[in-house]
Amino acid sequence: MLKTINWGIIGLGSIANKFATDLLTIEGAKLYAVASRNQDKADAFAAKYNATKAFGSYEAMVEDKNIDAIYIATPHALHKENTSLCLQHGIAVLCEKPFAMNADEVAEMIAKAKAENVLLMEALWTYFLPHYQYVLKALEDKVFGNLVKLEADFGFHRDFDDSTRLFNKSLGGGSLLDIGIYPIFAALSTLGIPKTINAQATYFENGADSSCTMLFDYDDTKALLKSTLLENTPTEAIFYCENGTIKINTMFHMPTTVTLIPKGGKPETIDFNYKTIGYNYETIHFNELLRAGKTESDVMTFAFSEQLIKTLDAVRTKINLEY
Repeated sequence: MLKTINWGIIGLGSIANKFATDLLTIEGAKLYAVASRNQDKADAFAAKYNATKAFGSYEAMVEDKNIDAIYIATPHALHKENTSLCLQHGIAVLCEKPFAMNADEVAEMIAKAKAENVLLMEALWTYFLPHYQYVLKALEDKVFGNLVKLEADFGFHRDFDDSTRLFNKSLGGGSLLDIGIYPIFAALSTLGIPKTINAQATYFENGADSSCTMLFDYDDTKALLKSTLLENTPTEAIFYCENGTIKINTMFHMPTTVTLIPKGGKPETIDFNYKTIGYNYETIHFNELLRAGKTESDVMTFAFSEQLIKTLDAVRTKINLEY
């Protein structure tokens, strides 16, 4: 029998709903508690997903000794504060991406986790999805030879509304931290740290970035990346190799299909038959780490999270974006 992991959730917005939905599908995991700054919201969320307890403050929830792990789904700007609160109470943390607002905050979170000897991981779910793991293996095995170019984009249109988190600059709103992180992740996870970065951006009236185009240069290849809140884009990741192309089809960051296109050959699309939203894969990995007494993931490592946030910081410097 698997040891049941009692989960808590801090921040009860749309992503928390997706996480809770998939948590219900996982053997040996239970949604034990949820917390919001609004007790009524916590009560409603708990009732919806059959959580044992609902708290009207984060501070009250972390005092509950029955909680093994907490998923943090608050706005970006609160990640460091919320993570630190959990870690100092000895509770393992799965913190939604981006880990924090900048590299300094991420370094503090990792140092805190190490000092408390508590498991901490950035919740970048794409890394754990079977289709993405398949592509990583295909590139590693050089199925179509060496990778020569990557193109990855993520874009959708939303009418500007400064009152919502997505556009609120003080909460890390804008295209880069919210969705630009995915194309950047695609580059880092396949090509590593770029030699040079060039980037340009457009802005909303409040100073949040509305779109960002990036060029990552490597020795023998390059990555062309884009994020935007101004238009619906294909949202694909296309890996151009010497002898063919590997394309992660639309909404590449979430459960989808992969098309293999050999040079001069017939395309083949692989369907991974997902049955869930996709948050279960990272959660199962986290549960296994927790049961094994690990304090760091061997997939989403601290080193990778640090590389990711440092790259985001480098792009922000290029486009003169400050939070």
